[in-house]
Amino acid sequence: MSSDTLDAARPAVELEGITKRFPGVVANHDIRISVRQGTVHAIVGENGAGKSTLMKILYGMQKPDEGTIKVDGKDVSFRSPSDAIDAGIGMVHQHFMLADNFTVLENIVLGAEPTKAGRLDVGAATKRITELAAAHGLRVDPGRLVEDLGVGDRQRVEILKVLYRGARILILDEPTAVLVPQEVDELFQNLRELTAEGLTVIFISHKLDEVLDIADEITVIRRGTTVASVDPHEVTARQLAELMVGSELPTPETRESTVTDTVMLKVSHLTMEADGHRAAPKGMPVERYVDLLREEGRRLLLDDVSFDIHKGEILGLAGVEGNGQSELIEAIMGIRPAHGGIALGEQDLSGWSTLRRREAGIGYIPEDRHRQGLLLEASLWENRVLGHQTRRPARSGIWINRRASRADTWRIIEDYDVRTPGVDTLALALSGGNQQKLIVGREMSGEPLFLIAAHPTRGVDVGAQAAIWDHLREARAAGLAVLLISADLDELIGLSDCIQVIYRGRLVAALDPSDITPERLGGYMTGAIAGTEES
Repeated sequence: MSSDTLDAARPAVELEGITKRFPGVVANHDIRISVRQGTVHAIVGENGAGKSTLMKILYGMQKPDEGTIKVDGKDVSFRSPSDAIDAGIGMVHQHFMLADNFTVLENIVLGAEPTKAGRLDVGAATKRITELAAAHGLRVDPGRLVEDLGVGDRQRVEILKVLYRGARILILDEPTAVLVPQEVDELFQNLRELTAEGLTVIFISHKLDEVLDIADEITVIRRGTTVASVDPHEVTARQLAELMVGSELPTPETRESTVTDTVMLKVSHLTMEADGHRAAPKGMPVERYVDLLREEGRRLLLDDVSFDIHKGEILGLAGVEGNGQSELIEAIMGIRPAHGGIALGEQDLSGWSTLRRREAGIGYIPEDRHRQGLLLEASLWENRVLGHQTRRPARSGIWINRRASRADTWRIIEDYDVRTPGVDTLALALSGGNQQKLIVGREMSGEPLFLIAAHPTRGVDVGAQAAIWDHLREARAAGLAVLLISADLDELIGLSDCIQVIYRGRLVAALDPSDITPERLGGYMTGAIAGTEES
């Protein structure tokens, strides 16, 4: 949108003097934002700055203690998200809210089903969804199961879900967190089409280069209050970072090698079937059994995956979500059975429980902090113990050592800058970025020999991102072997000593990070580029 048109556009949303207090914390203080109709308005700020609380207020999930909200010039007061939806506001959450075992159509209409003779009117629903998808450039197949969709397709389903309910104002929370560059380009094209039709987008992100690319206006929030509203054409990413956290934009660049000759993790011919685990015939080599499975036409989630990670090495694993990364992690952690071999140093992990693997020296930063990394209803010190309950400082004889656990939680809070009133605070009370910093601190504190780092900086601000990168570099220099999985391709290229690309369960390329661009890497990840380049 041109600057003249932007100036003439009327506000779609106005937030005036929004203040929200929690015990011991002022999350928002006198926030003032005006979002003009037909624009993409970005909101940026460090973790704990109050962005999530503000969006929850706008979406009716929380009520402000002070201040007013106007939608299309009218004062509104939301008691629940349904009130916000009725006012034309829809929200696409960072963690998708879809049922995997439902079709695209069923997910979109859930809770707003058109009926005929008391049953779901599939014809009417299909017609409406098809019209919406065509009108907004959001191609989907209404009949496909969500579990069969890639991340970009799932995101389109989420956007269609809110449009189906009549949303004219869309809140997108970290919408590019798990997308490859090609999918980001497609999303931005969709957003431009939506705003061209008069819809309004509130875009929350930590990726400042993307914010500058897509936004018409940017509001910066620091420590719960608005500090600046800027024109993206008149500010740089470094200047935005300084407004957010008072420091320059960090870089993940790591080029000095610390890789040793000692293999810390060895994965050999790892194969996982989609339709359940069957034991290989006794004495049959894994490679032959894999061939047999292929001959039978069995669908393989992992297909003959082999690699080594050495002490002092970060091996990056690049792939669009749903191509076997999660299954690989589950196999290494002993969560899910697979054929093939996994060895930690000289120890064969076959048949070992997840707890025993953890005790042997495997650290794990999970891809989904809510489902796999935290007990949200438990305190921070209890979450510090989680997964480490059999070792010091958590363990004292047969009992949990509460005093030592609490003291070590305070150390993590200080070392990793976790913004919290105290160790007894519930994990659910922390912002997503502060939850992530707690998990990273917990796993790095266990002195692992090998670390699985799945999206370690997802949802954290530039300051926390830089700190996590520093911790990974220091641990790597001290001999830690790391399997790094990330949707941030700059992070993957900058931190990794070698990058393996996984596509449809197979490793299809080994790449030199010093000689690859995010765009080219994205081509391998999506299958647009085929090959087996060796680093």
